[in-house]
Formats: sequence, structure tokens, C-alpha cells
Amino acid sequence: MNALRNSVQLIGNLGQDPEIVNLESGSKLAKFSIATTDSYRNAKGEKVEDTQWHNVVAWGKTAEIVENYLVKGKQVAVEGKLIHRSYETKEGEKRYITEIKCNELLMLGK
Repeated sequence: MNALRNSVQLIGNLGQDPEIVNLESGSKLAKFSIATTDSYRNAKGEKVEDTQWHNVVAWGKTAEIVENYLVKGKQVAVEGKLIHRSYETKEGEKRYITEIKCNELLMLGK
């Protein structure tokens, strides 16, 4: 059961082209967001779609694959873990973000 702790698996579509950051160490960081859509029928029988956006980060070799093959609209499956962090804006505001640290990536269909 330890393998299930803090484990996330999602299939979605990229909302925009990935952002690639080349670090001083020579390593790469890829940042991208994917959309997952769920649909259901409300009490009136109308179909309702609910889209959620998920921020994903990938490092090293996975980031290189993201850089070379992923573009806006591409469908992907990601597996990773949730990371919660905070940062401060230039104005001194504290912001919080939740993202998925991608351990595995699978390019699908489109």
C-alpha cells in the first residue's frame, strides 16, 4: 500500500505549449497544464461538463521528452505525486500552488 501514498494518475489535454526552463546545472524543467473533463446529468437531465486544470512539472529526461514531443492540445497520461508549495510575489503577497510532479508520462491519441 505504500505505493499508493500520494499517487496521482490523470489523462488530459495540454492547455498550452509547455514552458521549458534550462537550469544552470544543465538539467531541464518542464511546466505545463492539463485539462480533465468529467460530465454528468443534473436534476433537470441536462448534460453538465466540469473541466479541472492541473499544473504539472517534469524534470530531467522527462522534461526533455515534454520539450520535444508535447504541444497544446496533445493528450497525455501522467503519473506522479502532489506537491504543495508557497511563494511570495514581488508585491509581498503569499501565494499557494498545488502541482503534480510527473514521474511517468505517456503520450496518447491526438
